[in-house]
Amino acid sequence: MGIVKRIGTPLSPSATRVMLLGCGELGKEVIIALQRLGCEVIGVDRYADAPGMQVAHRSHVVTMTDGAALRAVIEKEKPQLVVPEIEAIATAMLVEIEQEGLAEVIPTARAAQLTMNREGIRRLAAEELGLATSPYKFADTLAELQAAIDDGIGFPCIVKPVMSSSGKGQSLLKTQADVQKAWGYAQAGGRVGAGRVIVEGFIDFDYEITQLTVRALGASGAVETFFCDPIGHVQVNGDYVESWQPMAMTPAALQKSRDIARAVTGNLGGRGIFGVELFIKGDLVWFSEVSPRPHDTGLVTLATQRLSEFELHARAILGLPVDTSLRRPGASAVIYGGMEEKGIAFEGVADAMQVPESDLRLFGKPESFKKRRMGVAVANADTTDEARQRAKLAASRVKPVKA
Repeated sequence: MGIVKRIGTPLSPSATRVMLLGCGELGKEVIIALQRLGCEVIGVDRYADAPGMQVAHRSHVVTMTDGAALRAVIEKEKPQLVVPEIEAIATAMLVEIEQEGLAEVIPTARAAQLTMNREGIRRLAAEELGLATSPYKFADTLAELQAAIDDGIGFPCIVKPVMSSSGKGQSLLKTQADVQKAWGYAQAGGRVGAGRVIVEGFIDFDYEITQLTVRALGASGAVETFFCDPIGHVQVNGDYVESWQPMAMTPAALQKSRDIARAVTGNLGGRGIFGVELFIKGDLVWFSEVSPRPHDTGLVTLATQRLSEFELHARAILGLPVDTSLRRPGASAVIYGGMEEKGIAFEGVADAMQVPESDLRLFGKPESFKKRRMGVAVANADTTDEARQRAKLAASRVKPVKA
């Protein structure tokens, strides 16, 4: 498969076909970026009318954890590139598809498989690559979780399902009284139901960042590593609520962050953008997680960079040149649904856009939940502090209402 040598015409025999597995708000932006470059894009998700499906050339509703169903839609559509946008995919089938040459998986099938499971990527980073991480153990039962805490992890600690996303099933445990509840919450929040958890010792960090890292063809004609300016972010219960770029760091911490990001993404291989999450304290840096795709905190790049993370991903996977330069400091703030309702409406959009240098993305999700991300406000300013104020003000003016 390899690099796309030429780009055809969508909906014609020459078409360059790309399939997105996952059509949330991040996938939607990737689809738009690919279409601007002349690709024919097929969206796949587990529910109808997902944001990306609304802009794709065609779409399919498929249970993506069902390997046979996933294979069937890939065989039907015959895409050159398959681009996972979420973790909850039958990654073993992606490995088969890649090995058989049916399609190229972005960045690689192995990367999708390793990062779907927190155990795979943590063992790779800590045990194979020797990178600094929080202390950790894995547990399959409540008794094993208790033993892990008693046997060196201690309190405070964090418990997460090995397979979950966006903070689901994640708890901070401060005392013995939290253990049973955390176990139950992790079992309910796992992406594939009850199962194994990771228990991590708490790191006393100053802040956390996302180091967006792009593996793309350089001027040499070989894959090279490029870095965006670091993104600072605030998380609540494991969910991102605001982000800003650039994050002020010491030169030593920035260099270590990039060394870690280069090591992890270089091992995973392939082309595309990776969101590498890191904990920082002074000059010290610990690896946390990596997503081999655009990252939710990177929504800020819609306002800050010459090419957003979505445009960078599209370019990288097609074998086109990338440019990670920052245009202007900026920030993003999440707009939540605030209610359990289908087909909601939004008021206050014009008021939100009165905020200087602000913009909105309303994702078009067909169903709202109280804590479901339904949109984002982005804003620019001379400083990230001012940009954060503007983004939060714009987000606060958007009012989800019953239709």
